[in-house]
Amino acid sequence: MHKDAYQAILDAVKGGTKEKRLAAQFIPKFFKHFPELADSAINAQLDLCEDEDVSIRRQAIKELPQFATGDNLPRVADILTQLLQSDDSAEFNLVNNALLSIFKMDAKGTLGGLFSQILQGEDIVRERAIKFLSTKLKTLPEEVMTKEVEEFILTESKKVLEDVTGEEFVLFMKILSGLKSLQTVSGRQQLVELVAEQADLEQTFNPSDPDCVDRLLQCTRQAVPLFSKNVHSTKFVTYFCEHVLPNLSSLTTPVEGLDIQLEVLKLLAEMSSFCGDMEKLESNLKKLFDKLLEYMPLPPEEAENGENAGNEEPKLQFSYVECLLYSFHQLGRKLPDFLTAKLNAEKLKDFKIRLQYFARGLQVYIRQLRLALQGKTGEALKTEENKIKVVALKITNNINVLIKDLFHIPPSYKSTVTLSWKPVQKADASQKRASEDTTSSSPPKKASAGPKRDARQIYNPPSGKYSSNLGSFSYEQRGGFRGGRGRGWGGRGNRSRGRIY
Repeated sequence: MHKDAYQAILDAVKGGTKEKRLAAQFIPKFFKHFPELADSAINAQLDLCEDEDVSIRRQAIKELPQFATGDNLPRVADILTQLLQSDDSAEFNLVNNALLSIFKMDAKGTLGGLFSQILQGEDIVRERAIKFLSTKLKTLPEEVMTKEVEEFILTESKKVLEDVTGEEFVLFMKILSGLKSLQTVSGRQQLVELVAEQADLEQTFNPSDPDCVDRLLQCTRQAVPLFSKNVHSTKFVTYFCEHVLPNLSSLTTPVEGLDIQLEVLKLLAEMSSFCGDMEKLESNLKKLFDKLLEYMPLPPEEAENGENAGNEEPKLQFSYVECLLYSFHQLGRKLPDFLTAKLNAEKLKDFKIRLQYFARGLQVYIRQLRLALQGKTGEALKTEENKIKVVALKITNNINVLIKDLFHIPPSYKSTVTLSWKPVQKADASQKRASEDTTSSSPPKKASAGPKRDARQIYNPPSGKYSSNLGSFSYEQRGGFRGGRGRGWGGRGNRSRGRIY
């Protein structure tokens, strides 16, 4: 075919429907023979990708990968990324497939096109390009996702993370934590540092700003699965002890129906197991201890200054105490003489009285719960009321074990418990059983029908009633971070608009 004949095919994109259909097939077919007409050919195919006739558009999109040769590939990737904004499902699927096929030709070139649109494209394109990466990267074979490609994804992602919304941040953490090269200890450490940067742990914490609180929670939730005995949570635990715990009662959240205080205490408890050496350990342990005391009441007859006047039974907040006691028990291991050497005798005596009173209340509830759940199996345990009782039993058992440890002389920090909202590990379960007496042995095995980690519930039954606050709250969908947030967690600055082919 001569150059003039190919030029005539290119001109056919301005013709009628039949000419356009032929052009959509023949432009890509002979493209490689006319490198000097490459730009004109890509532009002509692009016009067909935007034709009013859906069948022509689909045909043109389907053939786009044939243009992805050499230097043209990043441009084709950029075009395909912009075409992700299509609302026609068949067209959208064709774009996805075309992107995947050029990914296999040149992953870095394709990523270049995707990231350029994420950084500069319109909001809808940015959103869909991020979604494409978060869903499709994990489906690509190892020979495509080489170490070099993964390093490129990390480098480009860091640029994007300088200016993201909360939802986008969660998706990028999903993308990055799925990369093979970041599954290592040093890889996870890098991710924790990225999260710490997003959480902005250097800033002054403002408990009355719901966005500031929500941002910290969302970031911490992303960090928690990364912590291990080799990847420490020290920076986050320190921040929570120094800035969040003292402001616990004044925290605000944009998420309706969320017990924000319990949420914070649960995160602290989960992180406390992986805390490394802490600079101000004694002072932070003291903050944790003081907060624990707020939820460990004195018995009515011991109260001073008219506290609990009228001999009313104080309210026992079991869910809060499980978290605080667990965190104190974990950090206390690092300073085992805190209760005996760092507190004066009067303070220690006061604490023991509170522990004893709480333990008495616990035994009553544990007996009530066992009685209520006795003989119940299978479906019977799946009712909302029984699910709450099963979790309540886990909570009260956990507190019981931890209190016993602290009653040792000197206090012991050896027992292991599994937090009530976490799945029971076999090793933990056996240790737990070994450290409990007959009044608080493990709940029946069927208890695993209880709520999963995302279910939120508070057990608070001094009046003999069980809380029905069982919200199915999912961490992944907390609602976005609203605008005007500084550091980009709101609007994302003035990116250019319009077609950039």
